[in-house]
Amino acid sequence: MRKIKTLKTAPLVLLLLFCQNVILSQQTSRPNVLFIAVDDLNDWIGPLNGYKGVKTPNIDKLAKQGMNFTRAYCSAPVCNPSRASLLTGVRPSTSGVYQNNHPWRPVLKEVITLPQHFMANGYNAVGAGKIFHEAYPDSASWNTYYDVKRSPLPDKIPVNGFANFDWGPLAVADEEMEDYKIVQHGIDYLKQSHDQPFFLAIGIKKPHLPWYVPQKYFDMYPLESIVLPKVIENDLADIPAIGIEMAHTQFGNNPADHKFIVENNQWKKAMQAYLASISFADVQIGRLLDALDKSAYKRNTIIVFFGDHGWHLGEKEHWRKFSLWEESTRVPFIIVAPGISKPNSICERTVSLMDIYPTLISLCKLGSRSGLEAMDITPLLKNPKLAWNYPSITTYGRNNHSVRSERWHYIKYNDNTEELYDHNIDPYEWKNLASDPRYNDTIKNIAAWLPKINTAPAVDSNLIKRRMEMARDSSIKRN
Repeated sequence: MRKIKTLKTAPLVLLLLFCQNVILSQQTSRPNVLFIAVDDLNDWIGPLNGYKGVKTPNIDKLAKQGMNFTRAYCSAPVCNPSRASLLTGVRPSTSGVYQNNHPWRPVLKEVITLPQHFMANGYNAVGAGKIFHEAYPDSASWNTYYDVKRSPLPDKIPVNGFANFDWGPLAVADEEMEDYKIVQHGIDYLKQSHDQPFFLAIGIKKPHLPWYVPQKYFDMYPLESIVLPKVIENDLADIPAIGIEMAHTQFGNNPADHKFIVENNQWKKAMQAYLASISFADVQIGRLLDALDKSAYKRNTIIVFFGDHGWHLGEKEHWRKFSLWEESTRVPFIIVAPGISKPNSICERTVSLMDIYPTLISLCKLGSRSGLEAMDITPLLKNPKLAWNYPSITTYGRNNHSVRSERWHYIKYNDNTEELYDHNIDPYEWKNLASDPRYNDTIKNIAAWLPKINTAPAVDSNLIKRRMEMARDSSIKRN
């Protein structure tokens, strides 16, 4: 009886094995993509050692699985232009999208975004959380997209700061937090069976302000353990006026951030909250990566992890992003490409987040696209020590640019004033060399990389209309 049963089931078993091999073969030829964006994350993570004592075990583990790019830079130190340029392959200076209130789709009507390109090649594009800037989402870029309402707030706000520039612990469980729910959506997707390759984008919103996360993450960083950043007096003495203006940006009628921090003895508390928010985000990232490891897609999924721009915590008397200095422009960037990148590898070449677009479509063999103002860094994934003479360009506002090579950091503002730093001897950018004639040739060579196109800023016609209506309504009420 046993022999007869085996003979009857043999064809079915063979058929199942054949189908499984076909599926595995298709998956091998068409890798999936797990795309992880983190808002306002600077180099305060284990793999970049921006703050000693930070606890990011999951990001640390991810870096050991693939390649950690230690000189990666954003295209703009602001959420909207950074994300729009990364996802379209078009520089801020070309599109005119320089600020958070500059809509990108009206000026790039025909552009094919990164997820759209995957969709056009048979991928299922799924987004959750903050991928594009929230003011300008793009439904055309997704088969499905998921977002949730904001996390809980403290009972009384502000807690320690003012307006949105605030921080403090929450008496809530992780499950109540926005990022937890966003990641859970990604986890649920990875648990499902999919008959086509996927581009799964998960946007983590912490450590974006306000820094409200559960109490247990604050407990990880006792105030007495917090070490302030290395700063010097009169650091802004050799900075052009326009750079100082960026650093002292006023928000409404509130005092400048650093002045408020110092006068109210909040420096360590703010750093504690930022670190707590990073560790909270790290735990959510760990949940997502664990789900991938337990899924059927573990061996055939490319992972891209990055922060959309950097963040100051008092360096150069500045907080937030909104500058062209190293703290605002340098970002975490890790790629795990099965069969291409080697585990625990490090690349010290200068790369841009905009390089993600051409690199991913190259790794997934989706063909090239014309008009992408970025580099395919697949060769660096294969050989991180490859000769690479391509500096990274960061733009903040029209005609304000940063050019970062492996050694030099050059900044040119729209009034033609300049900054130059030698990172071989000045990693904190304390000495501006731009006025020293000995560096004229250095400036000439690196300035050759400045964008030749500086488009007028994109205009949000809807925002202008709303402001006109508000002004009209206000006038009516006064009369």
